[in-house]
Amino acid sequence: MAKKILIIDDEAHIRALLEHALEDLEDEGVELLFAKDGDEGLKTIKKEKPELVFLDIMMPKMNGYDVCREIKKDPGLNTSYIIMLTAKGQTSDKIRGGEVQADEYITKPFNPDEILIKASTILDVEI
Repeated sequence: MAKKILIIDDEAHIRALLEHALEDLEDEGVELLFAKDGDEGLKTIKKEKPELVFLDIMMPKMNGYDVCREIKKDPGLNTSYIIMLTAKGQTSDKIRGGEVQADEYITKPFNPDEILIKASTILDVEI
């Protein structure tokens, strides 16, 4: 079964940048999935059960903190590795990310090469 990465971000250019950064993983059989808001993202997680989720915080309908909290409290979903990927870089934001049990917290702007390396390491996929 193919490994899956879900990108949840309300900004189309960020979704496109992440898709471009992670396209080498598609060559290795990893499926990239996308959601444009927190509500759609949570529904996609429940349906697809991705191994890795890149999750923005500031989104319509449901923010990233609430999405992460819902994922981590559900025993059927909490195996997804959650990386908060956000412009919110204050210490208090990072602490809140820890409180909702995000596995990592990365601030924008990000280095696409580092995102690819991190994803390949988490999914144990050679690039």
